[in-house]
Formats: sequence, structure tokens, C-alpha cells
Amino acid sequence: MTKTQIQVPEELLEEVRAFAKRREWSLAETFRRGAELLLQVYPEHATKPTASWKPPTSNRVGWKGLSAEQLRDAAFADGDPSLA
Repeated sequence: MTKTQIQVPEELLEEVRAFAKRREWSLAETFRRGAELLLQVYPEHATKPTASWKPPTSNRVGWKGLSAEQLRDAAFADGDPSLA
């Protein structure tokens, strides 16, 4: 085991101390468990994604069949009447 020194804001340290006391853990054990949890929640990716993510597409959505004028009218129909 390696001994190290860290800097923690006073408010955070007090919260961590209280947390450790409630569970009857040492401060060191609490920080170790916190570090282990971070490594589980944020695992290092073994491989980088080969392509950037793109949202799925569907041919059942959108404004198919509407002209630009019909689309404009539909947009204004949903508007706030007090802004007209």
C-alpha cells in the first residue's frame, strides 16, 4: 500500500468524515472505496470508437409531403396568438 497526501476542500472533507463515521470506516478506507467506485463508474475504454455516433433515422418522421408554404403555415398555427 502506498501512503499519499491529498488536498480536499474543508467542506468536502467534513462531509466525507461524517460519511465515514456513520459507516464506521476510516477516512483512508472511505477515500479508497470512493476511488474504486470512480473506476467502476468511469471505466477506461479499451478501444476508441471507430466512427462518430449519429442519431438513428426513420422514414416515418418529418414533414414529408408538405410544401414550404404548408410547413410555414403549420409552424405559425402552433405559435402564441399574442405574438401575431
